Amino acid sequence: MKPLTGQIAVVAGATRGAGRAIAAMLGAAGATVYATGRSVRGNPSDIGRPETIEETAELVTESGGRGIAVRVDHTVPEEVQALFARVAEEQDGRLDILVNDVWGGESLTEWGKPFWEGSLDKALLMQRRAVHSHMITSYYGAPLMIRRGSGLIVEITDGIDYKYRGNLPYSLAKTSVIHLAESQAAELRPHGVAAVAVTPGFLRSEEMLAHFGVTEANWRDAGAQDPHFLQSETPFFVGRGIAALAADPDLMSKSGRIFSSWGLSDDYGIEDVDGRRPHWGRYAEEQGFYK
Repeated sequence: MKPLTGQIAVVAGATRGAGRAIAAMLGAAGATVYATGRSVRGNPSDIGRPETIEETAELVTESGGRGIAVRVDHTVPEEVQALFARVAEEQDGRLDILVNDVWGGESLTEWGKPFWEGSLDKALLMQRRAVHSHMITSYYGAPLMIRRGSGLIVEITDGIDYKYRGNLPYSLAKTSVIHLAESQAAELRPHGVAAVAVTPGFLRSEEMLAHFGVTEANWRDAGAQDPHFLQSETPFFVGRGIAALAADPDLMSKSGRIFSSWGLSDDYGIEDVDGRRPHWGRYAEEQGFYK
């Protein structure tokens, strides 16, 4: 029996990267997964990437679950409300897992610029896309879990602490969703619902592979450009970790905490899909990144 058989999940921001892989791995564990995002076939978002939520839903089904693609802009409350109304109607009011992975800040981060020299419009739009969207989504998703007295909300972030991340708007967005997880956990605990934050390591996403001009087949070639990339992980690594976490019978004891892909690998004995067990945390400490 797959551990998440019969469970219902919504992965917000499932078009590509970690969101797509998380959806697929929840499907591999038996879940029905609503894969949401703005990019659909024939109508991509302004991110300008070719991936679509329909492809993600198909991957969920191919992995062993049931994938359902729903086009949603998670910054628009009415669209998010309609999403969860549909989930409630189609699944008899059931929602077990909500993953908030909406980002959309790829073209908004202005690395190397102090905040007063950067674009205020871009900085505020990043918060709207990467923080407000998570709040909106949890606002409409959490009540379905509260009614059943169980569930898990996962906030996807970058990093395991509140340290500065090299750019003020980016840093604010990524640390804010960690606090969202902690705050949601505090308010949801009396209702039997857990909330956590999870970060991947150096993510070998579709966009990152394109950035280095490599594919998954020859990704190690990018080490000539950036040797740190040799410590990267596929998006499925964090996806497998979240699926294992969601199936943990002692889930409530973990509510309010920050988890990493490498830490979940240690906890649950998880390998990446290429058979490796990358450990970005150990590598970063050896390199002195966080000193």
